[in-house]
Order: sequence, then C-alpha cells, then structure tokens
Amino acid sequence: MTDEESKYPIGKFAPPVSYTEHAMNGWINDIRVLPGKLRNVTLRLTEEQLNTQYRTGGWTIRQVVHHVADSHMNSIIRFKWALTEENPTIKAYEEGDWALLPDYRLPIEPSLKMLEGIHQRLVSLFESFTDEQWSRTFVHPETGATIPLKRNLALYSWHGKHHLAHITETIKRF
Repeated sequence: MTDEESKYPIGKFAPPVSYTEHAMNGWINDIRVLPGKLRNVTLRLTEEQLNTQYRTGGWTIRQVVHHVADSHMNSIIRFKWALTEENPTIKAYEEGDWALLPDYRLPIEPSLKMLEGIHQRLVSLFESFTDEQWSRTFVHPETGATIPLKRNLALYSWHGKHHLAHITETIKRF
C-alpha cells in the first residue's frame, strides 16, 4: 500500500451528489453497526498489536479507537446544536493533540462503550428526523462552510468506515 492508500484506505470523503432515502438509511445503518464492528475486529488484539501504528507516522490502533469515540462524541453535540440553535458555529478541536493526552493510553474498552451509547443515541435521533431537520445546518469555524445535517450523516458514516479500515488493514499485516 502506498502512503496515500494507507492514509485513506477507502478513499477521501466525497460529499454525496444527492441524498436519497435509501442512501441515508444506509448511512444510518453504518452508524448503527460501527461499534459492534470495531469491537469485533479489536477483540483479540494484544497490547502490542493495539500499540501498532496503522502507517508510519500515523496513530496506533489504540489511538484510532479512542479518536473515533472522541470524534463521534463531538458529532452528537454538533447534531444537537444544529437541532436546537439556528445555524450555530460549532467548536473545532485539535485531534492530533487529543491523541497525545493520557486517556489515549487507556485500554480501548471505555471508548468502545462510549461508542455503543453515542451511536445508539445518534440512531434514535436520526430515525426521528423530519426532512426539515435533515436540512438544518451548522457552521464549521475552520472552513466557514455551512454543513447540512444530512451531509454530516454521510461524513460520519464514511469516518467510521475510514478508521475501521485503518484497523483492518493493519491487522492484515500481523
């Protein structure tokens, strides 16, 4: 695998051209099943394997799992802000700096549990959304872009699969 392929094993995120009911239900299902998939692929990994970088200069599998939990924790907050405020500006965070904090050295179980709860709550929200709610937006402060919630759904579907692929591709090398 080239460095670019290792960095983006399923390709870079491309915003959908359209948001069909079928596609959106698929993305919701991706969110629904991600915690179980992450648990299944990491279940039998040793400490040494959890501390393996998915690519040179990249995060370890352990850091990837903790990052997904942190990222999706931020995501549910962003969805809720957009549902309860008019086009709010969200708070960005430094992912790389968070990955250096001491909690990223913990076992992955706390993050797997977080993901299970967060994703159960996300799916519950998503399944209740009206078309108007899917069109609600927030502003990303780093880009200034106005992001509709349906685009954010697609992004987080991709995000989970992206990091799951980092782990599964690394496991293939063991």
